[in-house]
Amino acid sequence: MVSSCDRCFLYVVVRDRGHPATLHHCSRRSWAGRAPWTEPSQWYRCAAALDAPVPPPLPEEEPGAVIIGGGRVGEALYGMGVGKDVIVRRGEPFPDNMPEGPIYVCTRNDALKGIIDSIPEGRREDLVFIQNGALLPFLKKELGPTTPFTVLLVYFAVAKKGEAPIDGRTDTDPDGMTAVNADGKWSGEVQERLTTSGLACNVLPPVSFTQAYWEKNLWISAYMLVGALHDGCYVGDVELQHRQEVDNLISELATAVTAANPDVLWERGQLCERLAAYSRSVAHFPTAVKDRV
Repeated sequence: MVSSCDRCFLYVVVRDRGHPATLHHCSRRSWAGRAPWTEPSQWYRCAAALDAPVPPPLPEEEPGAVIIGGGRVGEALYGMGVGKDVIVRRGEPFPDNMPEGPIYVCTRNDALKGIIDSIPEGRREDLVFIQNGALLPFLKKELGPTTPFTVLLVYFAVAKKGEAPIDGRTDTDPDGMTAVNADGKWSGEVQERLTTSGLACNVLPPVSFTQAYWEKNLWISAYMLVGALHDGCYVGDVELQHRQEVDNLISELATAVTAANPDVLWERGQLCERLAAYSRSVAHFPTAVKDRV
């Protein structure tokens, strides 16, 4: 039996063993989780997810990471490490004896090209990008279409430098919305770093990740623009006072995304409600339109 989920768009189906079949939220639950009454051999993924690559296995000894950018998120990721990481701050040269693990890029979008150019070609597959924006075409152009770089869709917030991150779990997504592409070289390390620090991180196969990637961009585009049009009000004000306006913009943008990406389909009401729920979780954030590549 194949059914549809009310939160994602690709799902798993569990074979009935005398109990009602249980549908798992596979595209937002990484590679784990099954009904308590099923054996591993009886747990299945939807056909669209069967060909998805499993995250590459981590080395037996966890490598250190290079974290480029010492801002709020960079410091937070550094604090999630095991003492082997190196932070490269603004103006500092890339270290010659850098750790062999992932290279987290925690900078503004307009610094990305210079950072990519500064990384030795043999290490560019280790890059992990956390920026907002529709950056995949730019990244594939700069790194090549076959480079297995990693992209993290961040739904946790760090209010102030040095403070603990606040996870973006909502009433519509209690398992969290932060996601990483399964075909990224360091997707497993990213998931382990976050989940061992109490944050959600879902490893998504390509079709599900594309959906989540565009969904995050719909949120940042619509809520930031509507907020900027209303004197830079807070995200919560957009959700509370300008909900119809932002929902209409999300629907218009979602239609354009599907026109360019036929595999990406939406259920308008669920999409708008999920993004509104996330907005309520970061209601205190200001709105602005600023980053460019």
